[in-house]
Amino acid sequence: MEHKTQLLVKHAVGGRTFVDSIAEGLHFEVTLQEDGGWIIAAAVPHSDKIAEVLRLRHELNVFVFEKTASRGTKKTWYYVNEGKVAYEESSGKLILRAASKLEYYPSEYSYS
Repeated sequence: MEHKTQLLVKHAVGGRTFVDSIAEGLHFEVTLQEDGGWIIAAAVPHSDKIAEVLRLRHELNVFVFEKTASRGTKKTWYYVNEGKVAYEESSGKLILRAASKLEYYPSEYSYS
């Protein structure tokens, strides 16, 4: 199985997808900050969808899915508290600041 990492930025109310790095062929990186938070930076052209992300910055779900051969898909849910979201025109990047995250492997949970 090929290793793939995917960034999804979705509206928490209704689930509309604003950014899908695989579907849109976007590069992104997640960087741990000295304060213990994370910065998720995605190279994405400004568009109406990005304007909606900025407008709805307090209502976002941000996920990174990592598909690996060893343990399946690891899902990380980043909490973008207080709407710390910006778009840098000069670099063409959407910047999301997360204070905390939750990581889990869905395959390790059973439902009855």
